[in-house]
Amino acid sequence: MDAILGGLGAAAMWAVSTVSTSRSTKLVPPSSVLASVMLIGTIITAPFALASGVPEALDAETLAWVVASGLANIVGLLLAYTSLRVGKVGVVAPITSTQGAVAALIAVLAGETIAPGSGLMLALIALGVALASLSSATDPAEGRGDGRSALLAGGSAALFGFGLYTIGRVSGDLPVAWVLFVQRLLGVLVLTVPMAALGRMRMTRRALPFVLLSGVCEIVGLAAFSVGARQGIAVTAILSSQFAALAAVVAYFLFDERLRRVQVVGVTAIVVGVAVLTGLQA
Repeated sequence: MDAILGGLGAAAMWAVSTVSTSRSTKLVPPSSVLASVMLIGTIITAPFALASGVPEALDAETLAWVVASGLANIVGLLLAYTSLRVGKVGVVAPITSTQGAVAALIAVLAGETIAPGSGLMLALIALGVALASLSSATDPAEGRGDGRSALLAGGSAALFGFGLYTIGRVSGDLPVAWVLFVQRLLGVLVLTVPMAALGRMRMTRRALPFVLLSGVCEIVGLAAFSVGARQGIAVTAILSSQFAALAAVVAYFLFDERLRRVQVVGVTAIVVGVAVLTGLQA
């Protein structure tokens, strides 16, 4: 039951975070949203990390992997936030959810083997991404927005996938709280502090609630995933990956975001492919 509740909780939190970010990035620059989210994440994770004490496994090599993962996460989030600023949630969220597929590809290149049938699912996901990013022939402006957002979302998925792979290398040595804390602290040091010092942080009263919601939901989603994964990684991973479908549905009802039929087919292919691939790998 913990695996089911953890997976559903993570999917719900990440869906809310995605939809909320799609609003905040239209009110203030994505870099300001990200800088604020990093600060919120640091404040939330710091007590948990510090309360557990400094782990003995935090040597130079492990720290290097965590820093690499953190940098990939920062740039990946910036690309994802920018894609949400210019594109539809229904296109961006499914593409970013392919991060697990990217991590699997990296693992294969590093010499690992994948489960039978995974190659077919990777091909289905690639086809889905291509279909979801197809531009509209009747609305050139909308088509350019979909194409650009899909490209940015694809870049973010690639970086998130690398981040997942690097986290996998240190997950057995470091508590999750420390991995998250170091990543967010790195974001504060390389982004929040410099932007604040240069006077480039932008925030409005309308955007602030969305930014706070995004920052909190992102961390709570990761915590829910961690709790669920202790009982069953496969179930938790499959359910949590459905945040993309939830975000697309929420955006449809709240913001009247409509996708072309071919894009709906593409999004469906991505959601199914990610779910099946996650189950095969887990």
